[in-house]
Amino acid sequence: MDPAMHTGKAQDNGCSRIRSLLFVPADNPRKLQKAVTLGADALIFDLEDAVLPARKCEARTMLAEFLHGYRGPSQPWVRVNDLQSGEILADLGAVIRPGVAGVVLPKLRGPEDLDHLGHYLDAVEAMSGCAQGATRVLAVCTETPIAVLRMAELAKKGHPRLAGLIWGAEDLSSALGAGDPRSAGGVWQPLYEHARAQCLLAAHALGIEAIDTVYVDIRNGEGCRSNAVLARRDGFTGKIAVHPDQVAIINDAFTPKAEEIAYAQRVVDAFGGSAGAVSVDGRMLDMPHLRGAQRVLRAAGVL
Repeated sequence: MDPAMHTGKAQDNGCSRIRSLLFVPADNPRKLQKAVTLGADALIFDLEDAVLPARKCEARTMLAEFLHGYRGPSQPWVRVNDLQSGEILADLGAVIRPGVAGVVLPKLRGPEDLDHLGHYLDAVEAMSGCAQGATRVLAVCTETPIAVLRMAELAKKGHPRLAGLIWGAEDLSSALGAGDPRSAGGVWQPLYEHARAQCLLAAHALGIEAIDTVYVDIRNGEGCRSNAVLARRDGFTGKIAVHPDQVAIINDAFTPKAEEIAYAQRVVDAFGGSAGAVSVDGRMLDMPHLRGAQRVLRAAGVL
């Protein structure tokens, strides 16, 4: 996401545009090497759910060695273990170094968790030679019931390191002892639609990335495409991929098409920098339409 796509804090979020974010197990050398070639805007090297407890230490060592020589085109992020796990300090000490874009914090409970993580990062950056504040945070903000209930607090407070919010349903469903968060037709059950909307609204209130959750049917490329197109239409700026085949699909869905760019340019040109309302193709447009057109052009790299 172009930081200029939003106002306010988005100017400081420290991220270039992120359409696709691919999860990569941190303890699999073959997948670590292959991930660099897959074209994702961001790679999330996973020390949490993708790594069995008995392999956490080995995974940290493996990932630290990999990141030491990392020169790939994708932004490198690390999903650390949550603040209650007893693993997070070891995670941070192993992987925080110059060049790592940031960490993905799972199972957020409230804005104080961001403060807590920020203090840890202050200390680790000082010891690892990173510039203070260089390590950004993407927070998974719908995995605990309390986080969903406290989303308004998060939207009001935020954190200087916070670059984006991610939503997900499976951990929330597990926390509730509930069944499949999707209906038989793949549509989100109402509770999870609510969590999705809360994440989306909070991210835009803060002017940061709004990242849509995974599409789990990895064999259904058209389903993934439709799901990603819907997410972009709703206002999400990027989407998580869980399989390499989803990366190109997501990138394409979140990239403005030629006709969108052409129309957006016509809208911007029609306003001419001074008009408050204009007519384009027989439709009356005002400032929200201009801002929408400018977002399309920024996403396309035109502005």
